[in-house]
Amino acid sequence: MTASLFPTLLSPGRLGAVELSNRVVMAPMTRNRAGKDEVPGEHAAAYYAQRASGGLLITEATQVGPGSQGYAFTPGIYTDAMVDGWRRVTDAVHARDGRIAAQLWHTGRISHSSLRGGQWPVAPSPIAAEGKAFTYEGLQPYETPRSLEVDEIRAIIHDFADAARHARAAGFDAVELHAANGYLIDQFLRDGSNHRSDAYGGDAESRARFLVEVTRAVVDAIGADRVGVRLSPDNPYNSMTDSDPIATFRTAARLLEPFGLAWLHLTEVGERHGAAHPAATEAIREVYTGALILNAGYDAERAEAAIASGAATAVAFARPYVANPDLVERLAEGVPLAAGDPSTYYGGNEAGYIDYPVRDGALVG
Repeated sequence: MTASLFPTLLSPGRLGAVELSNRVVMAPMTRNRAGKDEVPGEHAAAYYAQRASGGLLITEATQVGPGSQGYAFTPGIYTDAMVDGWRRVTDAVHARDGRIAAQLWHTGRISHSSLRGGQWPVAPSPIAAEGKAFTYEGLQPYETPRSLEVDEIRAIIHDFADAARHARAAGFDAVELHAANGYLIDQFLRDGSNHRSDAYGGDAESRARFLVEVTRAVVDAIGADRVGVRLSPDNPYNSMTDSDPIATFRTAARLLEPFGLAWLHLTEVGERHGAAHPAATEAIREVYTGALILNAGYDAERAEAAIASGAATAVAFARPYVANPDLVERLAEGVPLAAGDPSTYYGGNEAGYIDYPVRDGALVG
């Protein structure tokens, strides 16, 4: 393999206001290395800076406000200390001429009262997810959430807008709204988790209202050309189901189209968890004309084909970035990819985080 095999993947591009040196995107990955104060951990700046040769880095999902946390040791972006912590990260990435976006989330029912100051988790409807929450006291069964009141929904929308402003103050080039993988926005979108009978429930357009209102608030706060949205049309993660996912997410994409977003990021999962399934992407592309980032276990060959065909503007890579901080250079030079250690994916310190060597065996400072 040589760089000439991937001329489109490794070529410059643009996502809204963000200029890309290549079309390789680092997908958001939770690493659980923040402090209990939700400030990015001491090694976060090095971790992201090591990977700055990617066209765009999207951070681990980041809490938008008090009560939005769903896992122990994940960062937030709603206090001055959190903004200062993220500023160290963005400065380190920009020093290497990289581009970085903050992924903003509220976890909804994928939380636990011990992470919310004793307050019960919230969701569109009082339907519990299966499984256990990762808390500071260890794994605990998910609790049945409390249904959000309309005034609380409006407050969360405000939190997303404030978080976007904080992200820009912290030096981020853009933000991505986490509307995927079974977290709060996704919980509103899908009828398996949204049984509301008010303006935020019912048909697909009504279930998409929360997504649309969050997007509008964030666009108004920082501009559409610095806002992306991530969707996962058929991902069953976190007990998510929908009776007609193609119709649901086609509707969501149609409603997002007028905003002129920087990108729409699609996790293509499909009938078997982890298997790419193009039907939803194709249905979305029929109604959405903006830039698409695709993510579904792509290798360089598939990514090149997707971009060259016009199916994607860029492709996001997740696990390959854990053990390959120099992923772009490895793809360009045809160097085999290193394998990560799953035992160090979540939590811990620098081991399995900033100690993966680059292709000549050296560590990136």
